[in-house]
Amino acid sequence: MPPRGFYLAREAGQLAGVSGHTIGQWKHYGYTQASQVSDSYPNVYSYQDVAEAMVVHTLLDNGVALHKIGKAVRSLGETYGLNWPLIGSRLFVTVDGQLGAAEDDRLYDLSEHRYPWQEVLEVSEVRQIALDLKRGGWAVRFLPRLRHIEVDPDKVSGKPSIVGRRIAAEDVAVIARESGYSVLRHDYKLSQSQIDDAVAWWNKVTEYDEAA
Repeated sequence: MPPRGFYLAREAGQLAGVSGHTIGQWKHYGYTQASQVSDSYPNVYSYQDVAEAMVVHTLLDNGVALHKIGKAVRSLGETYGLNWPLIGSRLFVTVDGQLGAAEDDRLYDLSEHRYPWQEVLEVSEVRQIALDLKRGGWAVRFLPRLRHIEVDPDKVSGKPSIVGRRIAAEDVAVIARESGYSVLRHDYKLSQSQIDDAVAWWNKVTEYDEAA
């Protein structure tokens, strides 16, 4: 599948739950990539790159060190020829943060030693990452009641938008802040719940750069 969507580092970070600077560092060291082509920007990320970054974030939360993630990305990419090896593999971690992968019910060690395996990141969780990304990215984990945000790589270049509408969630939040909700209700025909979701999502994702 070719790269889809068009995200600058800040936008990719908002969806992956980290700062734009962190996304750039992850790309620089090979933990993820910027696979979209652009004549105007040096590093543009695709929808798949964002999903891969969300797996990196999840592995970090499960105690896997970045250098081990980088080694796994290289190993899986070389072995299977995958463009996005983390989202294309079944991943497992040990109790002390070693990383492995499974193929045909066999476990393959991606670390330097063999450890007793404890399944942490399984197929169902990778699917959950995909579902979270479609609903607004990492922020959904903190805002599980979001209903009006969607991320479609073939709609408004993949930017988070209002479900069923071609208006970016960021634009809705900015207009709400600068002009008030009445403009959005009357001129854009958005409901109160649609506006509330956009504002809540934007407030959450802007925290990532502020915390960096």
